[in-house]
Amino acid sequence: MARPVPPPLELLCLRILWDMGESSAGSVRQALPNSKPLAYTTVTTLLDRLMGRGVVSRRKVGRAYVYRAEATREEMQRAAVASLVESLFDGSEMRLIQFVQSNSVGAAAPAAAEDLDTVLL
Repeated sequence: MARPVPPPLELLCLRILWDMGESSAGSVRQALPNSKPLAYTTVTTLLDRLMGRGVVSRRKVGRAYVYRAEATREEMQRAAVASLVESLFDGSEMRLIQFVQSNSVGAAAPAAAEDLDTVLL
């Protein structure tokens, strides 16, 4: 069964763990963008929620906990796309593909559409 996609702030902490590997809550807090200043206790709460989801694990090192991502980026990407397909495209992956093909924007759109066709064929 796919893991549920965490809410945005939890996902931000998870991204930091993917980039940093094992990290303390303090290190995760320091790595947050300046636009997202959070209290240390808020970061520990977010990490504990991720643990409850089975996405993050922790181990005690001295007096602190060190957190580690258990879910991979790919797992979370799959879960996010599956959720998107289910909620916005009535569970039809084909509708998502058609949407992407017909709504591509920018200079890279034709190349991206060709790449998508290559992958799908």
